Amino acid sequence: MAIVSTETKRFLRRIDFELLIAAIAILIFGIVIISSATHVNTPGDERFWYVRRQGLFAVVNVLVAVLFMNFDYRGLQQYGNKLYVINLIMLVAVMLFGHAALGAQRWIQLGPISIQPSEFSKLIMIICMASVLEERMGKLNTVQDLIPVAAYIGLPFILVLKQPDLGTSLVFMAIFFGMVIACGIRWKILAGIIFAGIASMPLLWQFMKDYQKMRIMVFLDPNVDPLGSGYHIIQSKIAIGSGMLFGKGLFEGTQSQLNFLPENHTDFIFAVVGEELGFVGATVLLLLYLVVLWRGIKIARDAGDVFGRLLAVGITSMLAFHVLVNVGMTTGIMPVTGIPLPLMSYGISSLTTNILAIAILMNINMRKQKLLLFS
Repeated sequence: MAIVSTETKRFLRRIDFELLIAAIAILIFGIVIISSATHVNTPGDERFWYVRRQGLFAVVNVLVAVLFMNFDYRGLQQYGNKLYVINLIMLVAVMLFGHAALGAQRWIQLGPISIQPSEFSKLIMIICMASVLEERMGKLNTVQDLIPVAAYIGLPFILVLKQPDLGTSLVFMAIFFGMVIACGIRWKILAGIIFAGIASMPLLWQFMKDYQKMRIMVFLDPNVDPLGSGYHIIQSKIAIGSGMLFGKGLFEGTQSQLNFLPENHTDFIFAVVGEELGFVGATVLLLLYLVVLWRGIKIARDAGDVFGRLLAVGITSMLAFHVLVNVGMTTGIMPVTGIPLPLMSYGISSLTTNILAIAILMNINMRKQKLLLFS
């Protein structure tokens, strides 16, 4: 009994409870808000269909994450190339066999489950990039050094962009920049890339689809198309503004409950939080995300190896970009993109990806602590 007790204590000592509690709190927060956002849309016994589905997959994914804690994350490094090939196969399969929804072909139907490979692609590319950059740590001194890395992420980036899924493509860019910065890229090179990107915007405009151009125009002035592309953001701002300090109360938000707010359980779930729980509720949620991001940065800083550090940086970059863009989108300070709010928005693929990402962060921290305990 004493041996079991000692092992249990060691296991508990290695858990990042701040990260765990914040992530679980966001997960529960999300299930409650999804319930409020969707219960009026489906009559009868199916009124909580979205909640049951999200809750079921949340439990399954958490159990998988717990099992993953028994394995050393460093074993992922040897699967980098295989995962990269699998990722490309999934993205090509979407183009060939996927079904379209909301104007994009991003989903593959597997029985009763519709999966979005581009969501899984984010985490896969973080693992692959960490494998590639691990041996290039401190060696990205010229543009020539960066070209192979850019080409490596460039192929899946283009495949996702063609779905079209501009939001996920931008997440790829955030992951890329976060990880090459952690890898020690020279700031002159980074500044040159950013300047080249800004300078090429007029050219990129010519290749954008009409609805993408309209989203940027609506971002500058939602009233350009108030009943079309601007409708989402106008209703979102009305919902958030009407919540004021303490909100209208759970299940009491008029914009959400009366279906004025589109996609209220997915991309615009933060607007439901703002309307029903007000400034206070939205602030609590953002503070929980701040804890998750702060722990991610700390885990990256304290990681016991380069691969773990790069993994943590990539995951934290992904989560930070998701939160920044989604909240910015719903409040009108960023263009509308299809980027969900991590652990909050309804979506099985997104939920699975984010829970596994949190599990990897915790695994990195646990292995670092284990090395310290037995050194």
